[in-house]
Amino acid sequence: MSDHLSHDANPNDANPNDANPHDADPHAADPHAAWIDDMAATIRRVDEAARRSVVTIGRNGRGSGFVIAADRVLTSAHNLRDETVSVTFADARVEQGSLHGADADGDLVVVDVPTGDAPPLDFADATPVVGTAVVALARGGHRPRTTLGFVSGVDRSFDGPRGRTVRGGFEHTAALARGSSGGPALDAGGKVLGVNTHRVGEGFYLARTTDAALQARIAELVAGRSVQRRILGVALAPTEVAAKLRRAVGLPDRAGLLVRGLVEGGPAAAAGVQVGDLLVRAAGTDLVDVEALQTVLDAPGIEAVELGIVRGSEERTIVVRFTVAPAEPPA
Repeated sequence: MSDHLSHDANPNDANPNDANPHDADPHAADPHAAWIDDMAATIRRVDEAARRSVVTIGRNGRGSGFVIAADRVLTSAHNLRDETVSVTFADARVEQGSLHGADADGDLVVVDVPTGDAPPLDFADATPVVGTAVVALARGGHRPRTTLGFVSGVDRSFDGPRGRTVRGGFEHTAALARGSSGGPALDAGGKVLGVNTHRVGEGFYLARTTDAALQARIAELVAGRSVQRRILGVALAPTEVAAKLRRAVGLPDRAGLLVRGLVEGGPAAAAGVQVGDLLVRAAGTDLVDVEALQTVLDAPGIEAVELGIVRGSEERTIVVRFTVAPAEPPA
């Protein structure tokens, strides 16, 4: 009979099958943790690169803005009360700025203010789509904030400060406090995707997309050329109200915008438009709503527009001429 030698196991001998799970890379077990870490790193990187460019608008911090060129800050038009405004920079420096270029109906202004060494932010080449990551920065109430969200909707519109419809917005989920309007919505590379405007609902914010067309308009504001849109000089009732009023006086139904009032000496009054006229077409476009008329009037290069109107039951054409002078820098 042969002898069998037994050896006690050495507790220090490592067995690869008995690895301590606490020693493993936590990201290997949880890929979501790696994603969260990556997004956190992105937020810190964007914040570090952009924070010096974001400013507070107004002494009480009623809004935000950001540097887009040397001595030029972009913000929302509704953040200004008059043609001068206090601007506070990230280094706590306070400067008095003045209105340089305005697109009041588009809710954008450029302020002339010494920006020092605060670098301008660059615009993104791509436009946002649903799911695009957004890093939003603001200094409302003199408190810097940087938050992460995602684009939740595109092709949004809103009413500007003077009631005109502003198109070309996107909705995102980056949480922002009061005083954030006018601040930038950035992509993961720190480039500007849009200008934040206002909260919508619970947990959503609306931004105006800085696409190529809006970048061109902002460049005009930076150069000191304010936007002057053509107006007819009329007060209008929408199509549904117009239909009720026409039925009330026995006139046949017709889609259009009812003239309820006229600006004395305005383009429409000068052309012969009267209170009670129904505007049914402008430059060949059926006026199914006020936005249709705004689109016609905003087209570039228009010096006159042909209006199709119905006066009572008679249809006629009137040509309205505009005398809008080229926009000049504010005095």
